Amino acid sequence: MKVSVIGSGYVGTVTAACFAELGHSVVCIDIDPEKVDMINRGEPPIYEEGLKELLKKHAAKTLRATADYDDAISNTDISFICVGTPSDDEGNIELSIVRAASESLGTALAKKEGYHVVVVKSTVVPQTTVKVIVPIIENVSGKKAGVDFGAAMNPEFLREGKAVYDFMHPDKIVVGAVDQRSDDAVSALYAGLDREITHTDPSTAEMIKYVNNSFLATKISFSNEIGNICKQLGIDTYQVMEAVGKDFRISPYFLNSGAGFGGSCFPKDVKALIGKAREQGYEPILLESVVKINEAQPLLMIDLLESRLGELSGLTISVLGLAFKNDTDDIRESRSIPVIRTLLDKGAIVAAYDPMAADNMRRLFDGDSIRYCDSAAQALEGANGCLVMTEWDEFRSLCSEFTKMERPLVIDGRNVVHCDDIEYVGLCW
Repeated sequence: MKVSVIGSGYVGTVTAACFAELGHSVVCIDIDPEKVDMINRGEPPIYEEGLKELLKKHAAKTLRATADYDDAISNTDISFICVGTPSDDEGNIELSIVRAASESLGTALAKKEGYHVVVVKSTVVPQTTVKVIVPIIENVSGKKAGVDFGAAMNPEFLREGKAVYDFMHPDKIVVGAVDQRSDDAVSALYAGLDREITHTDPSTAEMIKYVNNSFLATKISFSNEIGNICKQLGIDTYQVMEAVGKDFRISPYFLNSGAGFGGSCFPKDVKALIGKAREQGYEPILLESVVKINEAQPLLMIDLLESRLGELSGLTISVLGLAFKNDTDDIRESRSIPVIRTLLDKGAIVAAYDPMAADNMRRLFDGDSIRYCDSAAQALEGANGCLVMTEWDEFRSLCSEFTKMERPLVIDGRNVVHCDDIEYVGLCW
């Protein structure tokens, strides 16, 4: 099939590359000329494991990019909206980018003859597709959904750092369509994948996405609260959760206690579902607690640091890990951000290292605010304490590097450091 993908961020670029790998002809649409040029050269605008190889394989063959909606829509049969949906100050999703993409898409559809399917892959709260996006396209194009064009919601369930693998080996595929013709068109795109498709209406598909992420976030905050209790009792929370995870009704995944969750999905999606619930007059107490625990969790590391060092002003603190998780350069909602901000507020000198995310973190904290280092060893040299914020594999083998510290005190927020010759403090264990 001929597919156009609007937006070249994490979801859009991965979606485009993987559809090309499945044998479809793909056109990426992006208003950023630099991203357009990069994709046409076969260079990914973001880091994702395996993405570079796919773009090199398909660029200038079955995959290209353009800023021209008319060109892309007129030469494809189905379009995916994959633009960002950031949160506003209240935690609700901000739809200005989605609205702009919908208007541009509708303008292009007005000029096209024949049937075209519009698919929303951006994460939006329930009813957004049918009450916001489809009406915009109908008004601008002068066409009717379910008659002149198709419409569907097809949420993504991709882990950053493993998004290409997850797309090609999905746990589930959900298609929420306004009619059977739209459903058939979207479902046909995934014919090359051995996975049953769940067929719903658009609002149900939107809800599935939010519930999926909110439940995983809940497991993490639950595990962190249990970890905090276990630490007070002198109990190994990892031993507890290992046993609990053997219950098939619970599973062992997302039960590791630590500094909390971040990224572009979990924090935003939980807050958005809270906002949607409040719109309906319902107060989601459990979801509110999930967010509250997650916001407090990384700051407990500062408490542990101060309990050992006292006043932090003038002391050098090494922060290992800036990305919200390993195997990505994404710092969105990284738990290291509130930690670094608090350290700076307390007058500490921060020496930071991350194998991939330093450039992105510089946009929040420049080189005058914190010292960015080229290795963990460099960040540790002369430090009075160390906070481990991200579970990079290279941190698991650190040991002799800690001897470079003024005081080999390590507060581990991810349970990755295993070295006997240091003053070690686990966040929840």
